[in-house]
Amino acid sequence: MVFVKAQKSRAYFKRFQVKFKRRREGKTDYRARIRMINQDKNKYNTPKYRFVVRFTNKDIICQIVSATITGDHVLAAAYAHELPHFGLDVGLSNYAAAYCTGLLLSRRVLKKLEMDEEYEGNVEATGEDYSVEPAETRRPFRALLDVGLIKTTTGNRVFGALKGALDGGLDIPHSDKRFAGFNKDNKQLDSEVHRKYIYGGHVASYMNALMEDEPEKYQSHFKEYIKRGVEADNIEEMYKKVHAAIRADPTPKKSDKQQPKEHKRYNLKKLTYEERKAKLIERLNALNAAAGNADDDDDEDDDE
Repeated sequence: MVFVKAQKSRAYFKRFQVKFKRRREGKTDYRARIRMINQDKNKYNTPKYRFVVRFTNKDIICQIVSATITGDHVLAAAYAHELPHFGLDVGLSNYAAAYCTGLLLSRRVLKKLEMDEEYEGNVEATGEDYSVEPAETRRPFRALLDVGLIKTTTGNRVFGALKGALDGGLDIPHSDKRFAGFNKDNKQLDSEVHRKYIYGGHVASYMNALMEDEPEKYQSHFKEYIKRGVEADNIEEMYKKVHAAIRADPTPKKSDKQQPKEHKRYNLKKLTYEERKAKLIERLNALNAAAGNADDDDDEDDDE
């Protein structure tokens, strides 16, 4: 038999250290996280805020988060599913919706800190790069962009949320190289292209193209748009109204949905000790009664 050298000895397994749970699940890049949350020692317990952006299939999540030794603390949050309260009922996961969600979060956190009047941000979204200027009294609210595991390609929706937060008045260190419309050849940001994405112009172009080439696909693909009377020509006006509504009142809106009177149960109710005891006695009595009836039938058969 050929001798095979043991590649991993007993000492290896004794010294093996299991990775963090969220690393094993592939959810957290701890190398990036530790560089974002590390705070200077001379700042003591001052929170270091992160502008966290995450995407699901149907929603966009934006949060202002600070790390503590007991866990992350969320100062404020905004979600794309809140946008129907501000007049946006369709397209809740595209670049324009990401901009609206970032704008909503920035206005909401500044209002919470009573800085919304001092830092209004960029009221008219022109697509050009914008950075907030410090006021004479309080410095602007500063946060670092946290994109998670997403690939930071040019024109990614995460930078739409970043642009919304910047225009809303937050101070986030950034570069314009990843905004939609940046040309890597001349290294310039085309503000017109970026503005088009902010106001849903790319969606309008696709709607017009589908309407001409594939009317059936247009009817199915933009069914919700048609149902709500949203056309390619009025998309920009719709987003302008949404931006104005967010700036007017960014506070969270209570849902109009009524609470269910009876909650559905998909499992059996957990019984108390007394209930289990009574149920057992009932079953024993039923078994004894059944056994007694069987004995009576046997006695009758013997008599016959």
